[in-house]
Amino acid sequence: MPTTHAILVLLLSAGLTYVLTPLAIRLGLRHNLVDVPGGRRKHRGSLVRIGSLGIYPAFAIAVLFTLGLPRRDPLEVTRIAGVLLSLGVVWVYGLLDDRYRLPAWLHLVVLTTASLIAIAFKVFVEMFNNPFTDMQVKVDWYLMTPLTIAWLVGMATTVNEVDGIDGLATGVTAIAALILCIHMVRLEQHTVALLPLALFGCCLGFLPYNFYNARIILGGGAFVLGYALGTLSIVAGAKVATALLVVWMPILDFVWQLYCRWRRGQSMSLGDRGHLHFRLQDLGWSSQQIVLLYYVITAALGSAALLISSRLLKLGVMVVGGLLIMTLLVALRRHTGDATPTGH
Repeated sequence: MPTTHAILVLLLSAGLTYVLTPLAIRLGLRHNLVDVPGGRRKHRGSLVRIGSLGIYPAFAIAVLFTLGLPRRDPLEVTRIAGVLLSLGVVWVYGLLDDRYRLPAWLHLVVLTTASLIAIAFKVFVEMFNNPFTDMQVKVDWYLMTPLTIAWLVGMATTVNEVDGIDGLATGVTAIAALILCIHMVRLEQHTVALLPLALFGCCLGFLPYNFYNARIILGGGAFVLGYALGTLSIVAGAKVATALLVVWMPILDFVWQLYCRWRRGQSMSLGDRGHLHFRLQDLGWSSQQIVLLYYVITAALGSAALLISSRLLKLGVMVVGGLLIMTLLVALRRHTGDATPTGH
């Protein structure tokens, strides 16, 4: 990766986000786009919820800055266009959701539409490595399309679900983006590595306003960060397995909550305080302790993805880690009981 370009991309994305976020705070307060304590949230005072207002423009400008670099893959610019266009759809929808509180079914429709746009620009999961044979497996379009949609919608929704405590979703995304960047550099995919670096910079620029005690939350911006992670894990030769391992705990937590809601006959989209971070908060953990726990586990899993070369061993880490996480989730549910639906 060209060192000068890497520094400029990082400074540009972080600096623009840092400058634009206070504007978002002022606009949010002026137009009453705020969240108040209640329901699932236990924050203090009113928090502006249009955190994505400055994140996507900063990311887009930093990525466009890289377009003049020579590239080995002629389709790379096409994929970048697909990332920016589809992510722009998610960004606009997230802001509309922050304003009008749109229904959950519409989230699925818009995220699926954005995924189809990305697929049209060659951003799709077409090949993956079989950990048992260490051979590449190529899937046909009729599998590629649903797999890609499921991955992108799932990543966007997972990060949105983990966005419940100051700095949690932003920090987890920052760590995941940095891991993706390092992985791409190691594979000498230098120009593509600038994309997750830009996302990392946006998270760094936003965190000073979003960490405890936050002045602004992501709101629909959580969809933006999750969808960005999903697309960026694809554009450099499907680093889906790496991204999956890094955010393994939030993914399992999300799937577990869906199962728990289904068991008690609750709508899958109806919010509650059943997520791990909320249960720990209800047990008396501070926001800082919970966020630190997530950061450490995310960084540890990301380090495993970087340091372990054997795909079979990575799968083993995923299975063992998954069993430990599920054991924790089951034990907490038994200790604290079923979560009460809150409606938002």
